[in-house]
Amino acid sequence: MIDKDIVRELAEQQLRESGSESFLVDVMVKPGNLIVVEIDSEEGIDIEECIALSKFIEGGLDREVEDFELEVGSAGITSPFKVLRQYQKNIGNPVEVLTRAGIKTAGVLTAADDNGFVITTTKMMKPEGAKRKMAVEEELPFKYEDVKYVKYKF
Repeated sequence: MIDKDIVRELAEQQLRESGSESFLVDVMVKPGNLIVVEIDSEEGIDIEECIALSKFIEGGLDREVEDFELEVGSAGITSPFKVLRQYQKNIGNPVEVLTRAGIKTAGVLTAADDNGFVITTTKMMKPEGAKRKMAVEEELPFKYEDVKYVKYKF
């Protein structure tokens, strides 16, 4: 089976050397040596960048030793975030969070660092003594290990 770490090193090398603003999101090696490489960037990914990365990775692997199939593409807009840079690029955007406890929450991603992230939600609440409900913002902090997924919400 193809070594995932070798593919990761090749992908990171090409992205670094090309001067691209793109970053590696994930590398998967599935049964039958199907290699899937996902990249992302602040501005989006174009097909030429995927082709260049695919050719570079293919050039670093030897089909004579071990045959493989290679797919290089962008992380889909509806795909869950996998790396910190995806969280950071989506600050200010609406997201959906599913916790490991099964609670789904939606809000605006307002912060992200190595330890976790924060979303801001808006709830309708009736303050004490008020006649009507008012919109109240609430910040909800999360640790990465406490969530199943976070993804961009349309």
